[in-house]
Amino acid sequence: VLSFGILMWEVMSYGERPYWDMSEQEVLNAIEQEFRLPPPPGCPPGLHLLMLDTWQKDRAQRPHFDQLVAAFDKMIRKPDTLQAGGDPGERPSQALLNPVALDFPCLDSPQAWLSAIGLECYQDNFSKFGLCTFGDVAQLSLEDLPALGITLAGHQKKLLHHIQLLQQHLRQQGSVEV
Repeated sequence: VLSFGILMWEVMSYGERPYWDMSEQEVLNAIEQEFRLPPPPGCPPGLHLLMLDTWQKDRAQRPHFDQLVAAFDKMIRKPDTLQAGGDPGERPSQALLNPVALDFPCLDSPQAWLSAIGLECYQDNFSKFGLCTFGDVAQLSLEDLPALGITLAGHQKKLLHHIQLLQQHLRQQGSVEV
């Protein structure tokens, strides 16, 4: 994750060498003294804050890749999050790392639900297989996903996570036994 943060910095700086002409030992000393790369020119503050999250000294404090994917998904869907500023000590980028909270009452179909979780590419597959109600979707398991054309492990994991949230919502509503 730390290296991925450096890669993000390199991409945003159009291939500039991180830490410029510092020796390896100078880089290690600077990092120990809490030095972090500044934002490249034109880099949105929200993206630099995400980089700073990947460079946390304690690896347990760094985001996992699934959290990074979710953060990038939020940035794409809500470009204003790229402009999030503030003191990195306040951890404003953590909002980008938290999963999207769905407003279930506003979702009227599995297609709307797929769109809300960023998997609208599977809407036709769901329709073709007759998954027309949330009760149908709540019954899906990992074994069902390849038949639906969902073969990417990341998409499977994301879908299963949201199916669990859907099941919880339906249980609270008393709509369906799962």
